[in-house]
Amino acid sequence: MAKAQKAQFICQSCGSVAPRWQGRCESCGEWNSIIEERIESAPKGLGAAKSGNVIEFEDLKSESPTLPRSVSGISEFDRVTGGGLVPASVTLIGGDPGIGKSTLLLQLVCTLANKNVSCAYISGEEAVDQVRLRAKRLGLADAPVDLASATNVRDIVKSMVRNNGKKAYDVMVIDSIQTMYVDTVDSAPGTVTQVRTSTQELIRNAKRLGVTLLIVGHVTKEGAIAGPRVLEHMVDTVLYFEGDRGHQFRILRGVKNRFGPTDEIGVFEMAGVGLIEVENPSALFISDRSDNVSGSAVLAGLEGSRPVLVEIQALVVPTSYSTPKRAVVGWDANRLSMLLAVLESRCNIMMSGMDVYLNVAGGLRITEPAADLAVAIALVSAASGDPVPKDTVIMGEIGLAGEVRHVPQPDLRLKEAAKLGFKSAFIPKPIKSKNQEDVKHAMKIESFERLDQVTRLFKKPVNAHEMSD
Repeated sequence: MAKAQKAQFICQSCGSVAPRWQGRCESCGEWNSIIEERIESAPKGLGAAKSGNVIEFEDLKSESPTLPRSVSGISEFDRVTGGGLVPASVTLIGGDPGIGKSTLLLQLVCTLANKNVSCAYISGEEAVDQVRLRAKRLGLADAPVDLASATNVRDIVKSMVRNNGKKAYDVMVIDSIQTMYVDTVDSAPGTVTQVRTSTQELIRNAKRLGVTLLIVGHVTKEGAIAGPRVLEHMVDTVLYFEGDRGHQFRILRGVKNRFGPTDEIGVFEMAGVGLIEVENPSALFISDRSDNVSGSAVLAGLEGSRPVLVEIQALVVPTSYSTPKRAVVGWDANRLSMLLAVLESRCNIMMSGMDVYLNVAGGLRITEPAADLAVAIALVSAASGDPVPKDTVIMGEIGLAGEVRHVPQPDLRLKEAAKLGFKSAFIPKPIKSKNQEDVKHAMKIESFERLDQVTRLFKKPVNAHEMSD
């Protein structure tokens, strides 16, 4: 007897279930994102008469064997994953279309295959010949990687196992999860139910067999991975491949990692032969910086455990509109509004009549609060026309009272700046570390407790009325 099916109205943006069809999702606010999906309902009383089994618990002090990682040799990828791929782990990689996700994974599996790791690349979007053409362009056509074009999860799971019951591959790539479908689910590929069910089946069988799974995920227009949010909770590692198509740099950022640190980044450069590792991204991010130009400040940032020096650029001009314009690239627009309010309230620097443009050079996106002081100094420098002192790096968080707060691992940031030839630094006061004396001997340190102490180093900016006159 066939199982009964019932209808559910599911939002394809956030995964919430509605009691009936409606034009706008009440959970996420998206329009025309709710569709009807048919799901199989289990008979009533199924499993009610069967009692469960007692779970066997183990002691926390018991030692587990160390899992051998598959080190790819692509150092930037290994850094983000915490030292390589863990057996039976599942990694989800998301990014904008054309950013280089498929190129990165093809380079990865070809590198692993050349180290006698059995790898398979399954594409649901491209034919096998298309994947071969990309491999040939990248100079990887001789790598012993098995290719397939498939979308049926049942067929993929069957291909994971050999005739003797053992796993057929050590590493498998699924490109992409939005093209996969389970034939027992009555909905189109890419819907919330199909994405969730397909991922569950792939993860369950990969864990059972010990196969390392790499899954490509599409992203929405907001930049989040498409499909239900539970997708990111199901996998072991979530990586985002970021970058601007106008720049050659690509940032691989780890936002979740059960086997290593989070917020690590790997930097790649897109070239004709594929993605090339960038071992010293700080030197590249500040290589095109102009000297003695107002509105430019160098931030001594920290991405995971890696210090990164990046240029913050600001431009301040009188507005011709009743509401000033605020344009931000690579930073949080809300945090910029907060800093502008602090500059007006605590430092008496009026920005209400100015259009403000802020840019993080190189296509990198900065999220840490340690960039506050560099942004504020870039704004004051742009408004006054007075350049920031040459060979100076800046770091510090700014509070609403105008105080300059401490940032984590200042020594690591300053050591990277000294290695690249910077001679001085603006930092919060005081610096407390074991290597304080070594850092002070290497660079000239100027520490500040309040933001107004820093702004006094620059000429007083003229307000919008004086500039227009």
